[in-house]
Amino acid sequence: MKNKLLAILATLGMVASASAVKINDNLSINGFIDGSWTSTDSNAVNDDNDLDVDEVELNFLFNAGNVSGEIHIDDSEDANGDNSDSLDLEQAHFTYGLSNGIDIQVGRFGSDLGFEREDPAGLYTFSRAYGANEFNLGNVDFAVQEGVRVSYSADAFSASFAAYNPEGIAEETSDPAAQDDLNYELSLAFNGVENFTLGGGVQGVRAADAGEDVDTTNIYATYTLNKILFAAEYVNVDDEDNDDGDRSAYLILADYDINEKLGIAVRYSEWETGANAESDQITIAPNYAITESLGAILEYSSSENNDGEESDTLALELTFTF
Repeated sequence: MKNKLLAILATLGMVASASAVKINDNLSINGFIDGSWTSTDSNAVNDDNDLDVDEVELNFLFNAGNVSGEIHIDDSEDANGDNSDSLDLEQAHFTYGLSNGIDIQVGRFGSDLGFEREDPAGLYTFSRAYGANEFNLGNVDFAVQEGVRVSYSADAFSASFAAYNPEGIAEETSDPAAQDDLNYELSLAFNGVENFTLGGGVQGVRAADAGEDVDTTNIYATYTLNKILFAAEYVNVDDEDNDDGDRSAYLILADYDINEKLGIAVRYSEWETGANAESDQITIAPNYAITESLGAILEYSSSENNDGEESDTLALELTFTF
C-alpha cells in the first residue's frame, strides 16, 4: 500500500522524495489532502461529532546540483487543536550535500525524533499515540524548529545534530522573558540488521531561565516479520519548570498487511500526565487502499485516565496523496 510505504520512508526521514509530481529537472511538487469524520463518546465532556478537512499540504521540492530545498505550505490544526483558516509556512529549508555523506540543512524544519512522523502519510493510525503533544515528537505542527542541522548517513547508520530555536523565538533580545538560549537535538538510527531499525536520541530545550529547561529522551525500534510490522517507542520528558518532574510515555504497535490493499494496525499507548497520574489508549485501525493515491482508515480508540474519565472515539479518515 502506498500510505504504508510512505509511513516506512517517513520513519527513515525520506518521505519528501517518496512521491512527487516532476515539474522540471529542478522542481517537483507533492502533498496531500486529509479529512475525517469522528464521533466521540465521553463521560467527562460533551459527546462530539465532527466532519473536518484536517490538513491540506503542498510541498515544493527544489534541486540544483548539491543543493536541495523544500517549502511546505499547509492548513492544519493550531496548538489548541483548532482548525486554522489560513495557510501557514510549515517548513522552509535548504540542504547542502557533501560528497562524504554529510548534509548541512538550514532553515525551518521538524524534529528527527519520534516513531510517528509529521504528516498523516507517516502514521499507521488516524490518531496519534499520546494525548499530550510534548510526547508526540514528530508532529511538526506543534514543534517546528528554526536553525541548522548537520546529518551523516552510511549504509547501516545515520546521525544528525541540530542547533535551533522554536519558531518565532529570539536567542538574544532586550526582553529577557522573550529570549531563549540555543536548543539542541541529537538523533541516531541503525538499520544494519535485516528488517530491523533502532532509532532515537536526545533533545535539550534551554530557556532563558535555567529553571525552565526541558530534556527529552526518545528511543524506538521496528521489526518486520513477513507481513507484520512490530514497533515500540519510549519517550521521557524532564521539565524543570513542572512540579511533577519526569514524565514518560510509551507505545506498542503491530501492523498486519492482510493483502496488497487491506491491513490492520493495533496500538497500545500510555503516557504520564502528572505525579501518579497517567492515561492510556488502545487503538484498532483497519486501513484500505482505495487507489494508489487514496487511502482510508477506520479507527476505534478507547482511552482512560486515573480520574476515571473514559472516552471512546470512532473515526473514518481519507487521505489523498500526490
